[in-house]
Amino acid sequence: MQAFTTHTGLAAIIDSANIDTDQIIPKQFLSKVTRDGFGVHLFHDWRYLDDAGDNPNPEFSLNQPRYVGASILLAKENFGCGSSREHAPWALADFGLRVIIAPSFADIFYGNAINNGLLPVRLTELEVQQLMDEVSAQYGAQITVDLKALTVTSPSGACFDFQIAESARHNLLHGLDAIGISLGYDDKITQYEAQIPAWRS
Repeated sequence: MQAFTTHTGLAAIIDSANIDTDQIIPKQFLSKVTRDGFGVHLFHDWRYLDDAGDNPNPEFSLNQPRYVGASILLAKENFGCGSSREHAPWALADFGLRVIIAPSFADIFYGNAINNGLLPVRLTELEVQQLMDEVSAQYGAQITVDLKALTVTSPSGACFDFQIAESARHNLLHGLDAIGISLGYDDKITQYEAQIPAWRS
């Protein structure tokens, strides 16, 4: 997966709490067997006024011209609650998002996001609100997220620290998913297999 070090991008806002995985990617779109192609269905019930997805809802924030091309999403607490579907971070990433910033995340979503190269950043409610206020006030506002320094820099230059488990930070910095981690032990795996008695193979 793509490594994450530092990212500066256009920030968008969904000013809601408890955004669940069925809103992120509704169940009727889970029939695909690959990770791509989910972005068009992201937040389907909010983005569109019809079931077919032909009539965008102009009131939904991600449909507004100022947020087209956003790669950072700001939201309220308990983002990603609900079912454990891994399709939720797939849809967010396929849409073009690289970072979700919120005061808190559902545990399973948080792990799924990291495992799929999407960075979930926990900041305090006050810090998230400040970011939302600054982004709302400035058309085209950008935020910088530095995973090496563990900082988020607002459009005005305010800097906020965040924390993430060192193992997760290492994997994101090096673009390692579960398969990539396993391949890092390729020499040891090969050595072990060479020592297996013939009668066990």
